[in-house]
Order: sequence, then structure tokens, then C-alpha cells
Amino acid sequence: MSDVIVLTGAGSIGQAIARRVSAGKILLIADVTPGNAETAAKTLADAGYDVRTASVDIASRRSVEALATQAQALGPITGLIQAAGVSPSQGNIETILKIDLYGTALVLECFGKVIATGGAGLVISSQSGHRMGALTPEQDRELAVTPVDALLDLPFLQPDAVRDTLHAYQLSKRANGLRVRAQAINWGKRGARVNAISPGIVITPLANDELRGPRGASYRSMIESSLAGRAGTPDEIATLAALIMSPDGRFITGSDFLIDGGTTAVHWCKEWDLS
Repeated sequence: MSDVIVLTGAGSIGQAIARRVSAGKILLIADVTPGNAETAAKTLADAGYDVRTASVDIASRRSVEALATQAQALGPITGLIQAAGVSPSQGNIETILKIDLYGTALVLECFGKVIATGGAGLVISSQSGHRMGALTPEQDRELAVTPVDALLDLPFLQPDAVRDTLHAYQLSKRANGLRVRAQAINWGKRGARVNAISPGIVITPLANDELRGPRGASYRSMIESSLAGRAGTPDEIATLAALIMSPDGRFITGSDFLIDGGTTAVHWCKEWDLS
């Protein structure tokens, strides 16, 4: 049987990574909107990839477990790309926490139980997780190890404690990195690895929604003040992802890689005297 790569979320970054790591393997693309998965599958199939599709709601345990079962039936799962999510302008606080925070934790748990020896998982997180101020050590621990189905009951994730959708997004992305660090131990027991990538502003439909939304001016300011002086591309994220997921990256696990053109460096260091 061929090895299987599972992609949750049929967006631009996920597709770019899939192109780099799925040649000669079965690629299972899953999305909450079946049409998105089918469109991505056609593009990749026309480029020579062996592609199957599925529908998944990563905020539903039943749905994610069904996806894991479907993937196992195709062959040994040697790769997972968790790229599903919503931006601060695409949902309310509850939706963002349920998909970006709970959903990612659920995918990591479910696929951590079925990933093959030598397999590699990757979560597409965000620079937003690095731009929020420090949480308490106890909050960090709770985000990392609280049982998945109790995560959304944490006091500091309740509606009266979350300021707005950006804050919800930042909390979710901080949780992604912490969850990957903790889950790397469970994945390691199966001889597998898992990491996260935290992109900055990368031009995708999601980023374009933000650029046109209420935080558009802030996004443009981040691009203009970044050290790179521009936004990133999905292929640049895929270059890093391909290394992390390849045999050349087999010493890498439990890490969260920031790839943002230097916007986070500017965010935290702009007030420092660096002369």
C-alpha cells in the first residue's frame, strides 16, 4: 500500500506544502466545504498527484475520527498537514476558539493515535501566537495538556475573558504551539514527529479577507514595517515545511517555527535601543 498524506484545509498554504511532500503517495484532502477539496484535488490530480477527497469539520470529534479511519483504510499515514482554520475576520470569538484552538488540538490527538512510525505532522499556526504577551505558566500548561474536550471550559477562554476576535485568534495560535510541544511526546512514542509553522502575512484568500477587513490598515502596516518589506508566498512556507517533514528533518520535533519576514522582531524590538 502507498503511504498516505492527509491535508486538512484545502487552502493555498496547505496545497503548496502538499505539492512538496506528496509525490508518489496518496494525498487525502479534507475540507469542511467539499467543493474546496474537490477544486484542490482537480488541480493537484492534473499535476500528477494521486488525490482523494473527504469532508471534515475539525471542530467535531466524530468527523475527525471518521477522517482518520478513512485515511488508515488507504494505507499507512506518514504525513499530516493541519491547515484548516479561520481568521479574526472570518468568525466570531466562539467560532475561532472552536476551530483554531479546539479543532487543531483534536486533529493532533486523533492522528497522533494512528500516525505511522517515521511519520511527520505539521500544524499551520500563525505569527499571532508570538505577538501576544506572555500568559501565566499555569495557563501555558493548561493550553498544552488539558484534555481536548475540556479545553473550551478553561476560565480564560470564556467569552467574558476574551477581548475580541483577534485576542481569540492569538490565544488559539499560542495554544497550537504549546499543544504541538506536548503532543510531540505522544507522537514520539509511535516513532513519529510533529511540529508547527507560524507564518506571518502570506498572500492567500484568508489574508486578503484580512487586508480588506477592519484590520486591513494594521496588516498593511505590518507588511511595510517588516524587515522583508513584503508579504510572503505559500511556496516560501512550503519550502520550510518540506524540510521539517522530510527525512532531513528527523531531528526536529515539538517545535514552532516563526516565518514572518521579521514582523515579530520589529513588533517586540522596535522600542529598544539597538545602536
